[in-house]
Amino acid sequence: MRVVPMRFSPGDDLRLALETWMAQQQEQAGCVISAVGSLSVLQLRLAGQQKSTTITGDLEILSLAGTLSPDGVHLHVAVADSRGTVIGGHLCAGSLVRTTAELVVGLLPEWRFCRQLDPATGYAELRIHPRDLG
Repeated sequence: MRVVPMRFSPGDDLRLALETWMAQQQEQAGCVISAVGSLSVLQLRLAGQQKSTTITGDLEILSLAGTLSPDGVHLHVAVADSRGTVIGGHLCAGSLVRTTAELVVGLLPEWRFCRQLDPATGYAELRIHPRDLG
């Protein structure tokens, strides 16, 4: 595993920044190891919902987990607002960094992740393949 620390700045779209970064990597599989920081806008798709919900304010990232592939990411986030109320779900584009987002990402050179539409779920789901390093 190649471990990469990174920091995103105020105004960065956290999901889009990770997608863009991953598309530029030689490795074709990755995962989020740790994440801390804050958001000013959160676009969150809640469980069982088709559309995202917008939450604004001072939001602290409590956790961020997911898989990264060159053709997309699948990320779940939990945040707390200024009252300590916690909410979580699927991180969508449009989630903007407030002060910082500090991540540690693991890249997996022996694997290839890709996403393909799964007729059973209706979503582009993860496909996992050993990577030919020959």
